[in-house]
This record gives sequence, C-alpha cells and structure tokens, in this order.
Amino acid sequence: MLLDSVEPGADILATMGHTPTSHDTHAQGSTPLSLVARYQQIRARTEHLAAPLEKEDMVVQSMPDASPTRWHLAHVSWFFEHFLLQPRLKGYRVFQPGWDYLFNSYYYSAGQMFRRPQRGLLSRPTVDEVLAYRAFIDENMLDLIERDAHDPEVSFLVQLGLHHEQQHQELILTDIKHALWLNPLRPAYRSDLDIPRGTETPQAFHEFTGGIVNIGAEGEDFYFDNETPRHRVLLQPFQLGERLVSNAEFKNFIEDGGYTHSEWWLSDGWSMVNEQAWRRPLYWSEALDSEFSLAGEIGLDPHRPVCHLSYYEADAYARWSGARLPAEAEWEHVASRQEPPGDQTGSNGLHPGSATDTGTPTQMFGDTWEWTASPYSAYPGFRPLSGSLGEYNGKFMCSQLVLRGGSCATPPGHTRPSYRNFFYPAARWQFSGIRLARDMG
Repeated sequence: MLLDSVEPGADILATMGHTPTSHDTHAQGSTPLSLVARYQQIRARTEHLAAPLEKEDMVVQSMPDASPTRWHLAHVSWFFEHFLLQPRLKGYRVFQPGWDYLFNSYYYSAGQMFRRPQRGLLSRPTVDEVLAYRAFIDENMLDLIERDAHDPEVSFLVQLGLHHEQQHQELILTDIKHALWLNPLRPAYRSDLDIPRGTETPQAFHEFTGGIVNIGAEGEDFYFDNETPRHRVLLQPFQLGERLVSNAEFKNFIEDGGYTHSEWWLSDGWSMVNEQAWRRPLYWSEALDSEFSLAGEIGLDPHRPVCHLSYYEADAYARWSGARLPAEAEWEHVASRQEPPGDQTGSNGLHPGSATDTGTPTQMFGDTWEWTASPYSAYPGFRPLSGSLGEYNGKFMCSQLVLRGGSCATPPGHTRPSYRNFFYPAARWQFSGIRLARDMG
C-alpha cells in the first residue's frame, strides 16, 4: 500500500468525509507548534531508520516491488515539495530541476516518472545529495507550517504527507530486509535488536453473534478515503482465532505435504507454488529450523507468529486446518471492541512477538499484517479524492486483497481498526500472517 501524491484543492477536504480540525491535523495538540513537533518527529524517525545502513545498502533494489532506501528518502521529500512548497511558497525554487521525474512514483496526473523496476540502476543523485534535499525541504516546510498551520487545508495536507512518510518508513524496513536476505552472507540490518523467545499459548476460537454492525472510519482523527464511508454490514455468526497462527503450526502444514497437495490451494496459488517452487515461507531456511530477520539469521521460534506469507499460502493453510480467513468486516468488528492501538508495537526487535493468554482475541495490532478474504474494493458510497490522490485508491481497487492490523514494522500510532492495507495475493515480502476464522451453525 503506497500513498504517492496529493493535489491541493478544496475538494480534498470535502471528499474525505469530514473536515479536518485541530484534533486530526495536530496529533499532539491544537497549536501550530504541535504540528511542527509532529513533523520533526516523523521526519527524524525516517532518518533514524536509515542510519544503520551503509551508503551501499541504500542504493540497492532487490526486486521490482521494492525500492532503494535512497529513493524512499527522496520520494517522501518530493511529496512535500511538489504538493505543498511549490504551490504555496511564493518564489519557491525546487531543490534540483529534474528530480520531479526521478522521485514521482506512478501518479501520471503529477507528471511522468522514471520506471519503478529500474530505480536501483541509478547511481546519482548520491545519498549525501538526497540527505541535503531532505534538510532543504525541512527548512522550508517548517516555515510553511509555522505560517499556515491554522489553514485547515494546509494542516490536512501536512498530516497526509506525514502519514505517507510513515508508510514509507515501513517500506524502508521491508525492502531492505529483502535486499539483505539476498546477500549470501545474510548481514543484519541491526545487530542489537532484541528478539526474545516466544511463549506457548494454546489456540482458541471466540464466538461472535454477528448481526448488523457499523464498519469504516468516522470522527475527527486522520483516516484515508478508502476507510470511508462508514456503513452497515450484515455479519453471520462467526468464530475468530484468539491469536495468530504460529511457526510451529505452519510447520505442521509443510510437513503434512501442504505445498505438494493441490487440494488446499486456489488455482492461481497452485500455479504460483509450482512456477516459483515455493516450499516454505519467505526467509525460512530449507531445513525449517531458522529464518532471516532484520537482526540476521535467527533460530525458528515455534511460538512466534508465522509471517512473510502470500494470500495463497494463508488461504491454503486455513483450508488445511478446517477453517477460513476472516472477512475484513469481521476483523474490524472485533478489533473495534478493543482498546485503540495507540503507540503499540509487537516487538522492539522489529519481529513479530508471541501471544499472551488473555482470554480474548489478541495480537490484532503490531505483529503481522493479517490477510483477510475480502477483495480490496470500494465501500458503498465511496468517493475518491480529487486530483492525484484520487489515483492512489480508486485505480487500485482491483485484483488485490485486504490486510488488517499493522505489523512489527508499522510505525507506532499509525494503525487503527479501520485501516485497510492491500496487496496482490502473491506478495510475500511484507510482514503478513494468518488469523483463522470459522463459520458457526
């Protein structure tokens, strides 16, 4: 899921379904200074995530779906320059002519762009030049925020840009993990990460009566347009797994011939298994006794959640286990009854944590993204945003599946019960896992 641009305009505020107030544009208060503080905090965290990397790491692109760290650092700065500084600061001059072309992603209404699969072929601009670009953008953005933070449209666009940057913070981690894994030396992103051993927790299913429930975002806090409008959904009675599926449970699926028996697989999934020779989750060793993490190669902990699975693998496991994947409305109905996630994350080791026995569904935020059985499509009455932002959601509502909950790589405070992530069903490089559901009656 990648938000790549937005075009200023009054229609943006109307089509979000609510008008931004000081509450949703200033997450830490209602003064211009608090928006400045939030801007500085999020921008600093991006550079903190890049700090453990060598410059050579930051220019590598391991596959077409990933991007070099250097590109992420520049692209999120391009967002602020192109859609806030250029239209709103009189006399503003871009940092470098031609960078619009390099650091736009796939928003044709904002102009042409360099092809995504070839981003790793560029040796220039250098990492140092990109960091200088970030500093230049920050200086000008702070001036703009302090001057215009009480303008609702400016406040909304700044907040949108910050949520966009948080999405790329997660991509920095998942993209570099894939790049480092391809290195035969299996280097660690950070050698000081704390990944404690998991603890065994029995799987249980909790019953929910269903009925007519309300789904979707509402209120004054920030949310993306694809989370709206709030609407009613009829749910049949269902059961939801208390925790995520563990490594040990998925290993049982493998050892029972899960990747070699077609009866568990969707047709497209079975084709992918054979074309790509899938026999285990991405990053697991062939011996099924270790996995690659952002801390390097670690032993396969049987009690931690299995992750880096495609939708096809998640669905096949669910069928094998006599269950199914939840619908996104089922997931949200349960998640919305819990305490808001706030700054919760699953693990300070940037790896999913094991469950605790709570007697209620747990691990719903901050461990792995959870595949649902729901296609990524518009809610009834959905209205895409105007301009370039309309490209972000509207044109991707086809052939993708919804994931919920956020992962250990999702920035603190960036997820919520109504948040809708989406990927193509074969995607495996995200921290994506499984929660089971079952029908009742």
